[in-house]
Amino acid sequence: MSKLKINIILFGIGNIGSTLINQIIESQEFFLKSKNIDFHFPIITNSTVAFFEKEGVGYAWETNFRELAVPFRVEDIVEFAKENEFENLIAVDATASDELIGHYNTLIENGFNIVAVNKKANTLSIDLYKQIRENLKKYDKEFLYETSVDTGFPVLQTLRDLYYSGEKITKIRGVFSDNLSYVFNRFSTEDNSFSSILKDAGLLGLMRSTFKENLSGNDTAGKLLILTREIGKEFELSDIKIDPLIKEEHLEKNGVLNREAIDKSFRIEKIAQAENHVLRYVGEYDVEKNILEVKLISEPITSAIGQLKGSDTIFEIYTESYSNTPIVIQSAAPCRQAISRGIITDILKVSEKIKNKEAVWL
Repeated sequence: MSKLKINIILFGIGNIGSTLINQIIESQEFFLKSKNIDFHFPIITNSTVAFFEKEGVGYAWETNFRELAVPFRVEDIVEFAKENEFENLIAVDATASDELIGHYNTLIENGFNIVAVNKKANTLSIDLYKQIRENLKKYDKEFLYETSVDTGFPVLQTLRDLYYSGEKITKIRGVFSDNLSYVFNRFSTEDNSFSSILKDAGLLGLMRSTFKENLSGNDTAGKLLILTREIGKEFELSDIKIDPLIKEEHLEKNGVLNREAIDKSFRIEKIAQAENHVLRYVGEYDVEKNILEVKLISEPITSAIGQLKGSDTIFEIYTESYSNTPIVIQSAAPCRQAISRGIITDILKVSEKIKNKEAVWL
């Protein structure tokens, strides 16, 4: 069979998007030999401008983008793809954009499959969530987003496999934020104040873009919502009971963190624990009680969650077959290279499905 040409339309050339382009270009020969797949990037964009190149970008893509990118609309991208009769289209959303989500259905209707790091399409209203999937079915397209829960490991795929095998899932829980994992792993083992560890996390850049989302619990809640929807639950974000780490009593009237107040609060939490327990900030869905929570818990240091180190994240899936022993998926904090490889895994899955469809028609 002749090689399969895949056209990747990349939205977002920040750290992850640029790493994705470079990894695919560098591994192009490998993909041709191992998968017989030829990847092209005919369009790459940032939030305001796009670079259009019919034959796809090469090693000089950064220079070309700086010099030749022009303002664009999503409609321009659809039109360019039609004019050049691009087939086997995959739109990769490596942004955190609300606006792009609104164009997902347009892309699907015009022949695009979607691979996303952006978690927002799966955390907005259940009506949009269902509408996207109805369109995917109608136009026979794919939408994969394994990296939207910040890991290249197959957490979502594992959940889907269990769910569609008929397995009864009884609970999902875990530490989903690598930033907060770092904070509580240090706070549990060191004699330092909570505010000083938060400050260190900020200096390391761990919370630069998601500081408020992490401390409010919204980041963990969004990931928990994605996980529950994977097993057929039609929850909204408002259905999750969130106990934020930073509360009103921890803030000054001008909104600035009151270090004395927050340090006292977490010192009490730490002291009040049972022996050999540590604090962890978790997302949890108890299926049998139908309760979704984001909360601070005290966990035995002998448990999988209690043994976390560094910035590790962990996902626990409890099922009827495995009883009280969870399926555990644990990983170190995902760097941009790891997340990019996770995106490539999703791209390859979509590519294989395209290849299989072509084989049927042949």
